[in-house]
Amino acid sequence: MQKIFLTIGLLSFSFLFSQNVISEGDYSSVEESVVKWRREIHQNPELSNREFKTAEKISNHLKSLGIEVETGVAHTGVVGILKGNNPGKVVALRADIDGLPVTERNDLAFKSEVTADFMGEKVGVMHACGHDTHTAILMGVAEVLSKNKNKIKGTVKFIFQPAEEGAPPGEEGGALLMVKEGVLKNPDVDVIFGLHIESDIPVGVIRYKSGGTMAAAQRFVIKVQGKQSHGSQPWLGIDPILISAKIIDGLQTIISREANLTEEAAVITVGKIQSGVRFNIIPESAEMTGTIRTLDYDMQKLVNTRMAEMVTDIAKAYKGEATIEIQNMTDITYNDPTLVTEMVPTLNRVAGNENVQTQKAVTGGEDFSYFQKEVPGFFFFLGGRSPGSTASFPHHTPDFKIDDSGLLLGVKSLTELSLDYLNNSK
Repeated sequence: MQKIFLTIGLLSFSFLFSQNVISEGDYSSVEESVVKWRREIHQNPELSNREFKTAEKISNHLKSLGIEVETGVAHTGVVGILKGNNPGKVVALRADIDGLPVTERNDLAFKSEVTADFMGEKVGVMHACGHDTHTAILMGVAEVLSKNKNKIKGTVKFIFQPAEEGAPPGEEGGALLMVKEGVLKNPDVDVIFGLHIESDIPVGVIRYKSGGTMAAAQRFVIKVQGKQSHGSQPWLGIDPILISAKIIDGLQTIISREANLTEEAAVITVGKIQSGVRFNIIPESAEMTGTIRTLDYDMQKLVNTRMAEMVTDIAKAYKGEATIEIQNMTDITYNDPTLVTEMVPTLNRVAGNENVQTQKAVTGGEDFSYFQKEVPGFFFFLGGRSPGSTASFPHHTPDFKIDDSGLLLGVKSLTELSLDYLNNSK
């Protein structure tokens, strides 16, 4: 009798599961378009909060599929809503759409030649972090799911988010503004999925971590006030460049001597210094800008507190003055453990067990974290390194490259995660 019940149960589950699976024909039919969209977007990148043409391209595509569309969300964001043939829960899928102020340096046929103004400077613009692939993948997911509404028990919300790299100074933007404007409401989202392509992970491989996955990112600005004098008479001035050097040196001792790195990683990086106009003048002031990365809230508090103390005290020790401002850019990207456990079998089915791997936390930041503070989320990494290649170029660099052959797995993963969650949830 038990064997009979077991057989019936397995047959029932198999029947339900078979209703979720999209045909390989539906996937293969969209692959060429996804690659085409990715290359068009790559060749025409736009900076944060300025993604006007990208948003128009996305909106036109979603409308052509019969998907309900809202534009102008968080300035340039696009949101699409696809209701299945049967009622149920709501899944959100997110892709970021902005490029970076980086001048592209490679031999791609679709290399970006775009320039734009960024903080008063003319810069090259490049999709140097793979957001073009994320956008194209989600456009592909929308097309596949729109053709399979009969397999959807519930609603899928497509979130195309601007300004993941950070809004320009003085502006709001990104996931935080989208949340503030109610992107997770009407209809209320139950869970959210997202991915990030990675140049150092081989095509065909998916990596993930349950719990804390990516670091909270903060931006800091340190302003140092000294006293100007002739470069030949430093005793008549107070050197803000010297003070800046001492501050940078001091800040690194917070990481090397105060942060318990056996618990979680932490980073303080000064990425920009501005001071002076001439070789023989000690300037009056200096300004430093940088980033803080933490994976633990207590450690973040320690780092922030000690930076504030150290900056002012070091400047005072050299007869100058200094102030520091710290701005939150992203929270800790936290993968809900229950959701991860529930959905990893879907990734195993799509990519193959041997190609779904766990990894350690990384100190890169993601404002996907702000969605995860509101609803359970699962954010994973998709391989983009060419098969057989052992070399890769880091994200945010002029030579960054992604292999288009990895995009279809991204489409399949987000599509099947959505269907499995909606159709198997009670």
